[in-house]
Amino acid sequence: MNRAVALVVGVGAVAALATGCSDSGSSSPAPTTAAAAPPTATAAASLKTGSSSLGTFVTDGSGRTLYVFAHDTGTTSTCYNACATQWPPALTAGTPKSSGLTAAKVGTTTRTDHTKQVTYNGHPLYYFAADGGPGQTNGQGVDAFGGKWYIVSPNGTPITTTPTTGGGGY
Repeated sequence: MNRAVALVVGVGAVAALATGCSDSGSSSPAPTTAAAAPPTATAAASLKTGSSSLGTFVTDGSGRTLYVFAHDTGTTSTCYNACATQWPPALTAGTPKSSGLTAAKVGTTTRTDHTKQVTYNGHPLYYFAADGGPGQTNGQGVDAFGGKWYIVSPNGTPITTTPTTGGGGY
């Protein structure tokens, strides 16, 4: 009898610990492919456009897709800890540059760790860890960490169309 109680208590403690380690009770699936690490903030970020069956959207200078998080309000990022591991912020060490985009919509916001995150039309920008390289949009429409994630159009609005096929690059 005591062994059964100890087993139930132990399983409950493990479950409680696992639940307590979550950022917001919701998470996206672990990346299934080896993803290229997003650039670090050693220089000024560069933005440009890319395109796919979803339309024309904002990318970094190397063509890696950038996303906005519907849970963010204004220029304030709400993605930290486990969220920022799966959705790394697009950081910059200087004034971001752009090509083919409205320069007045390109900006930065200061994160709680004092790094500068790139914004577009007032939205903080992020990478998705499961995007393995330029042109991939695996994060489009994912519901994780309290909100949906979308690519952003050159006019600065989220593109909410979701792929009709099972994820992957376009």
